[in-house]
Amino acid sequence: MSKGFTELKSSAYTCATAEPITDYRMSPADKSNMAKYLFAGFSRCLYPVQKFASEAERKLAVILERETIKWFKPAMGQFQIFYWQGADHFEYQPDFVAETTDTIFMLEPKASNQMNDPVVLAKKEAAMKWCANATDYTASYGGKPWRYLLLPHDEIATNMTLAAFALRYGSPVSRRTHAGTGLSGKVSRQNETPDAT
Repeated sequence: MSKGFTELKSSAYTCATAEPITDYRMSPADKSNMAKYLFAGFSRCLYPVQKFASEAERKLAVILERETIKWFKPAMGQFQIFYWQGADHFEYQPDFVAETTDTIFMLEPKASNQMNDPVVLAKKEAAMKWCANATDYTASYGGKPWRYLLLPHDEIATNMTLAAFALRYGSPVSRRTHAGTGLSGKVSRQNETPDAT
């Protein structure tokens, strides 16, 4: 953690003018093309509308609306998280960030057949390192710990809880005790350039 916080980045979405905005609680008829839908009706999301890449993401939003203080889908460039793929490094943007009473979660729903993909694992490693650094930083002012959850898509159902996901798929929590501030329209930012070694 070296740069403190950044303001939330604006998000822009495209959708067909004939396509009405969809209530996030309703599963659309055509799940094979989720990107065409614009969802709204949120009370805890930091943005008024969202797009989802899959039905699993929409279901996760239902859970986050029920169980979190606030949540959002970060815009590209919101976090400075980088991972290696061969000799190249790329920026990774998690799908969701959500705050509960005691933790801030970075969540990544992923197709179950991709959970052990080398790129997915490289992103997970980078995100877990980012969360560990963010947790160390927030500990300095009594903030909440950050945890990374990589979730298989076929395990996400609207009757699930974040606590159950955290037990089964969560990254370790720092041993320090954290309580206090969390998401407030600003997000922790780590300006981390991958090591060449």
